[in-house]
Formats: sequence, structure tokens, C-alpha cells
Amino acid sequence: MTYTPKSDFVAVMMERGFLADCTDYQGLDEALLQGVRPAYIGFDATAKSLHVGSLIQIMMLRWFQKTGHQPITLMGGGTTKVGDPSFRADERPLLTEAQIDENIAGIKKVFSAYIDYDSDAPNKALMLNNAEWLDDLNYLEFLRDIGRHFSVNRMLSFESVKSRLDREQSLSFLEFNYMILQAYDFMELNRRYGCILQMGGSDQWGNIVNGIDLTRRVIDHEVYGLTSPLLTTSDGKKMGKTAEGAIWLNAEMRSPYEFWQFWRNTTDADVGRFLKLYTELPVEECERLGALAGSEINAAKVILANEVTTLCHGPGAAAAAEATAREVFEKGGVGDDLPTLSLSPADLGDGISIVQLIVKSGLAKSGKDAKRLIAEHGAKIDDQPLTDAGLMIDAGALSSPIKLSAGKKRHALVRLDS
Repeated sequence: MTYTPKSDFVAVMMERGFLADCTDYQGLDEALLQGVRPAYIGFDATAKSLHVGSLIQIMMLRWFQKTGHQPITLMGGGTTKVGDPSFRADERPLLTEAQIDENIAGIKKVFSAYIDYDSDAPNKALMLNNAEWLDDLNYLEFLRDIGRHFSVNRMLSFESVKSRLDREQSLSFLEFNYMILQAYDFMELNRRYGCILQMGGSDQWGNIVNGIDLTRRVIDHEVYGLTSPLLTTSDGKKMGKTAEGAIWLNAEMRSPYEFWQFWRNTTDADVGRFLKLYTELPVEECERLGALAGSEINAAKVILANEVTTLCHGPGAAAAAEATAREVFEKGGVGDDLPTLSLSPADLGDGISIVQLIVKSGLAKSGKDAKRLIAEHGAKIDDQPLTDAGLMIDAGALSSPIKLSAGKKRHALVRLDS
């Protein structure tokens, strides 16, 4: 791509590695030079928190606002009832309205750390819910006025759908409607708020193009689409997924210390790229830090962890996480900020097995995993090798907190509440 951007936003997207594709680089660029313009990204409420896999889109909205424009976070209160089939092997489980509302409440907590919804500035962010216009659609009118603009042949050609059908996996009529509803969202946001741009991951390209075509056909307005790459780590793993599960952005689902530790454990080859995408350090500094080698790259990883954790959880949480990491890894201490399992006397009873404690503290998914960890000499208690899977822990053993470890990098405290 040799296009030279004119607008600050497109320039940032290109130089920091956010941009996979755009429907019209020049048209979008020129539109963004004409004052404050709105853009949106949609987030379906399938869980109580977003995870690190969504962070690239959140950072795009943050940069959109920082370059003078108005970000719209669209909560999928309506579309979550259908479920996005893009690149999935099976249909998403259907959620109740109460579950969707609870999930939206949890997701909203994340955005306020990155995006300003409260200022009096003309580019103050908006948080909307597509249930506002989707819930009351008249089905026959919608089919007649909107459905006639969609070619089934063309929809079947989109890679997100085609890959599912090629594997002979079922695609329900409910899911097939998702792309029509997402297209309608874009048109409705343009009609109500003057939104000119939809952004998303590259798996959303077909859905975004549908929205652009619908908006042109029905209300004859020019709108644009921009996608980011679907990120994997340098070793081919999906971004935000680990052996222990998703890296959630809400502190109650993944502690700030564990979040910090995830970034500190970034592989050497990913440091420079992640600094550009997930921090606001100057590009030149990101490249300098990413080019460090040997033990020096570890200092760059600490900077990455601190910068990302500061944005998500605040500077205090980042400082506490770094202090705990130094205490645990460099000094062999306990560390006040470690994930903590608090047990009541009733929980403890006459004693609890070490296998149960390892599972309850989140260091293993099951008793079988915990026993394997012990058998393979990967478990420690207070920094001493744990060899007895039948060990019982009673109130006396918890007169002071104990530290459990799984491998070199994962730790948790267990304490007894008085």
C-alpha cells in the first residue's frame, strides 16, 4: 500500500499497523478533513467482559477520538439475540434479554477507561444500543424495504459464510439474517448521527460492505469501511487466548496482576508490534524497544505491560502489578497483588486437599490437571516443590497465607478469613 494519508487518523492507522483494508482510502481521508466525523464499531454482548482480542478495536476508537473525531460504541443488544456466524464452526448459544443486559453492563465498564463519554467537546463519544431500532422492526416491512436489496448469491460468496458451508456445517436462517441486521445498523447510524465509517476486524469485511451498499441504495449517502488485521502472536496463537482461558479486560474476571503478567510474557518477536498497537508511545520508541535483544528485551516487555495495564486499569494497578512481579520473581517473596483465594472456616472444614486448592485458585482447570501438574514437578507451595497430591491443608497450615505456583510464571495466594 503506497497511499500517502492526509488525515491524522488514517496516518496513525497505517504507521502503527492497525490497517488491513479500506473501501476507499482517498474518500475516507478527505471526509475526515471536513470537521468532526462519527465512526462506529459494534460489540455483541456475548460475555460480561470483552477480552484482549477486542482491544485492537477499542484502541482504534481511542485513536479516532484523539485525532479529533467522534467514536460510537454500538452495543449489540439486538444483534446478540441472533449471533454473528462469521468464521464460526457452530451456532452461538442464544442468550436471554436479562443475560444480554447484564453482559452490556459489564462491557460498558471497559470503554470508559479508553474513551471519553463525559466531556463537553464536540467529539464526545456516544454509547448506543442497536436494540433501540432493531427490537421494534416490523418483519414484513423490513423484508420489503430492506431485504430486497440483498442478493443471497452474493451473501453466500462471503468468506465468513462460504467457509462454514464448505465444511458442510449448518448455518441457520437466524444467523443468516445477522449480516442484514448489521448492514441496517450502519444505515441507521448514518441516518440518525451522520456516521460515515464502520470499523472492525478483517472477519467483518463482508458485513461492513453490505452496510455500505445498503446505505447507498436506500438513502444515497456515501459511507466507508475500514478493517484491522486479525491478530495472532508470532507463534501462531490467537491473540488473547491462553491455556488458562481468555484474558478478560474487566478486573473482576481477570485481575490486573494477571493482565499485567500476560503482557510481560509477550514473546520477543511481538514486542515492537504490540507496543505500536496497544500503547501510545511514539512509533520510533516502539521500534527501538522492539529491536532490543537478550536481557534488554525484558525491560521492553515491562514497559509494554505497564503501558497497557495503565490504559486498562490505571497507573496504580500497573505499579502494583510490577512491584508484585519483582517481589515474586526477583526476591522470591509473596507479593501483595497476587491473585488471592480467601477461604472461610466453613470452606476449610477439617481440611482441604492441595489439589482442590490448586483448582480453586485458578492454577489448574480440573483436579486431573492439578494432579498432572504435581506429577510433572510443575507445582510449588511457598516456593518449595510440591510432590504429594494427597496433601491436606488445615487451618494451622493457613495461619499465614501460602503461595501456590504453577510453573515459573503463575502464582496465587491462599489465605484463611478470620
